[in-house]
Amino acid sequence: MSITLIVLLVIVAVVGLFAVSIYNNLVQLRNRYKNGFAQIEVQLKRRYDLIPNLVETAKGYMKHERDTLEAVIAARNEASKGLSAVAADPGNADAIANLAGAEGALGGAMAKFSMVMEAYPDLKANENMMQLSEEMTSTENKVAFSRQAFNDMVMAYNTAKQTFPAVIFAGMFGHGQDASLLEFADSAKMQDAPKVSF
Repeated sequence: MSITLIVLLVIVAVVGLFAVSIYNNLVQLRNRYKNGFAQIEVQLKRRYDLIPNLVETAKGYMKHERDTLEAVIAARNEASKGLSAVAADPGNADAIANLAGAEGALGGAMAKFSMVMEAYPDLKANENMMQLSEEMTSTENKVAFSRQAFNDMVMAYNTAKQTFPAVIFAGMFGHGQDASLLEFADSAKMQDAPKVSF
């Protein structure tokens, strides 16, 4: 009888240690993707801070393009709100989808802004505008790299919780819902960082 009890205690201990290991791994992976989003947040905030400077610099040259400038600022503000919502909960699929949509709208507004600027060669030659454009391009590259790293971390988390035996424990440990990838509109076309030219 004592051998049976010892065997049962060993089995319970092994299962318990195994469950603790799975729990710790899932927490670690979830914290990694949340940190990955924090890196995206830093870069997006930097980009959102650069946009008003671009618009202010362009205002003096683009007096007849007020609608375009206002559209850029409105899209930037919506994207900033979306970013705040995701920062509060990077695992929220709806918040991620809203941010992706807002980023798509911002990308469209920035593309229109860039096209309109082609008609203003003096603005493109402005030293302040060239510096802001360089910073914007650098930031776009950092956003792309941060987004790729975040999506890799999300995939690692989702894969870890969906594989056996973690799938048995994931729901019990509060890891029932998959984290969402951050994919901006036209992700298939956006394999390279967006080109911002002024």
